[in-house]
Amino acid sequence: MVGFYSSFGYLSVFGVLLLCGFGLPIPEDISLIAGGIISGLGYTNVHLMVFIGYAGVMLGDSIIYNLGRIFGQKVFSKKIVGKKLNSQWYDRILKSFQKNGKWVLFAARFLPGLRTPIFLTAGITRFVGFGTFFLIDSIAALISVPVWVYLGYYGASNREQLLHWMRDTKIGIVILLVIFAIVWYVSRFFKKKLEKAEIVGDDTPAKDTEKQ
Repeated sequence: MVGFYSSFGYLSVFGVLLLCGFGLPIPEDISLIAGGIISGLGYTNVHLMVFIGYAGVMLGDSIIYNLGRIFGQKVFSKKIVGKKLNSQWYDRILKSFQKNGKWVLFAARFLPGLRTPIFLTAGITRFVGFGTFFLIDSIAALISVPVWVYLGYYGASNREQLLHWMRDTKIGIVILLVIFAIVWYVSRFFKKKLEKAEIVGDDTPAKDTEKQ
């Protein structure tokens, strides 16, 4: 992996991330980490690699979304798409959109394996416009891309330590997402309770007036 990425430098990272938008079965995170590793070994500049990685990620994600947006459910007839998104996953993602809203798109950037089906479904259903999708995804990418690139950069000289960091980082991201989900559900629960209380409060005077 290091040999391939170091031979082509920035172009290899950007190219692989772009091909991920066309369904290449390689996790984006691996390419970003590889970009950090070759930067740590002196082949590229790590800060420029972050920018290149960010551009590749956003372009790849935009391709996924717009494939769904342009072709709609016709994409199911494509072999590549059929492997990424079947009707069962499509229905689950739709329910998640209805239940959790736009936060699903933000969380998808941190969920390898689910990222492509979620972005594709967002395009097919036009759940959000492209501008909104790009904004949400770009904010999430500003967090994930630097994390993976710099992780590879600082772990380039110690691969065993890098593997530990990768594992711990993934666990940390999952924990943060779980905490976020709990906070979101709790706040939503109390918001509904408050809205019900306000409705009851508004109805009570009306009923008392009728009795009088």
